[in-house]
Amino acid sequence: MNTLIIGANGQVGKQLVEKLARNSDVTPIAVIRKEEQKPYFDGLNVETRILDLEDDLPVYERVFKDVDSVIFTAGSGGSTGADKTMLIDLDAAVKTIDTAKKVGVKRFVMVSSFDTTRKAIQEADSDFRPYVVAKHYADNVLRDAGLDYTIVHPGILSDDVETGNVKVAETVEVAKITRADVAEVLKTVIENDNTIGKEFQVVNGDTAIADAIARL
Repeated sequence: MNTLIIGANGQVGKQLVEKLARNSDVTPIAVIRKEEQKPYFDGLNVETRILDLEDDLPVYERVFKDVDSVIFTAGSGGSTGADKTMLIDLDAAVKTIDTAKKVGVKRFVMVSSFDTTRKAIQEADSDFRPYVVAKHYADNVLRDAGLDYTIVHPGILSDDVETGNVKVAETVEVAKITRADVAEVLKTVIENDNTIGKEFQVVNGDTAIADAIARL
């Protein structure tokens, strides 16, 4: 199964691509923004495709050639303003969903924010609110798109050492999760169809990732 990784050069995306390339029947295709990012993925023998997420739909369609599934793990980053948040976390996500529908790619995994409810929007501080709004509406579009979706809501991301253990449920108390563990969760999700049509919050915990995902 060829899986398009949108946001492959990000901190979670890179680890996800490496995990899939080294130990999975899923074949990752890394979507990157510029040619200079290519050598890392060449070292993993992973195909790369170049896409500026602000491009329009025809460019997206070219990137989707011979693709069976997609994982959207792109983000505008914490140092950008609300304009980039809307362009990447909302518009690019929706363009990816629309392209998947148009070209017939049914399987779609979305990396969202921990809480994207209306309540979370109202409670977010002014700097963070545009991000939650963007994720809220992107998630809604995906739920209504008729795709075989999974929405993953990670907790507070950390660069700590991978633990291999998580707590997964529709709602959990907010806590940290390592980026490496998020990558392993995404790998496990795309490998297991029992996650189709589901969404969950995930933080570090006491249950092995494979077991936690199997129980969804």
